[in-house]
Amino acid sequence: MQKSLDRLLGDMAAGTHGDGFILADAKDADMAFGLAATGLPSGDRHPSLAAYRDKIRAVVKQGLVDIVIMSASTNEQLALSERIFDGTTVTPAARANDTTDIWSPRHGGYPSNLARPFRTATIDHIQCGRHDCTTEERAVGTNLGLYSVTLNNDVDRDIVMLQAFREFRLEAEAKGFRYFLEVFAPNAAGVVSAAGVGDFLNDHIARMLAGVTKAGQPLFLKIPYCGARALEDLVSYDPDMVVGILGGASGTTLDAFTLLAQAKQHGARAALFGRKINHAEDQLTFISFLRRITDGDIKPEEAVRAYHDQLKKNDISSTRSLEDDLVLTEPALQGN
Repeated sequence: MQKSLDRLLGDMAAGTHGDGFILADAKDADMAFGLAATGLPSGDRHPSLAAYRDKIRAVVKQGLVDIVIMSASTNEQLALSERIFDGTTVTPAARANDTTDIWSPRHGGYPSNLARPFRTATIDHIQCGRHDCTTEERAVGTNLGLYSVTLNNDVDRDIVMLQAFREFRLEAEAKGFRYFLEVFAPNAAGVVSAAGVGDFLNDHIARMLAGVTKAGQPLFLKIPYCGARALEDLVSYDPDMVVGILGGASGTTLDAFTLLAQAKQHGARAALFGRKINHAEDQLTFISFLRRITDGDIKPEEAVRAYHDQLKKNDISSTRSLEDDLVLTEPALQGN
């Protein structure tokens, strides 16, 4: 069965994608948050890793997302051992690096320090679960990774970050490994003005990819939504570049649905949501409304109301009242 990601990317390259939109569920948070990655706690305890993986199985079976991003260990269990992605339209992917700014253990302070590059997983372990895969194993294993870069307007730190990216690209090209590129906003306070973050990211993306030939280019981008103007600037700069937005903090349901609608309206062709899905009361229903929004079937506020109606029908308690869930809390979404 053809993967929907490959079909969409092919249509986008040919200019025939219409309203086609890539939707990804980021279930790689165990590489950032540890025990807290698996979802909101019930009582004083977060769900188990087994329960977290059950959610992934259900999302893959539903088949409404195009990609599920996992840690290398979860990828090994679900994609390589259980083969749950076989015979589905969903593409498995794994987080290929974990820069220090995503390290978020409880009581820790790493995200406030200037980001440093680091890779726990190797490409081989993503592709076949062990070091030094055979050609045959690479052909049937997971062949898509998320690589992230965080730049902080600091020449000494940023050059180390970009050198690590260069080494990854060369290895990926040698092993036929596909990747998409996540570019985070600076994680250190005050290194770029709040108003200038979008321009800073856009210029860095254009600058660093200008030196990368087609063999090493990412399939698409994953960036924070810095408002309509910044997104439109990047999309219009290179129409062949597939730009996707990341979800960020969970926020309200209206935040999630509005972010998706605005991003698509202003030129994004992909969205990759982690906490926004993982913290939803009913993940499968939440995903179904994300897909309806990308398909243009429903508007954000209407979708929030319909989502709450479905929660009631499913006898699932909502985290917020409908009134509170209809509030926009993310500044980048207001006034667009």
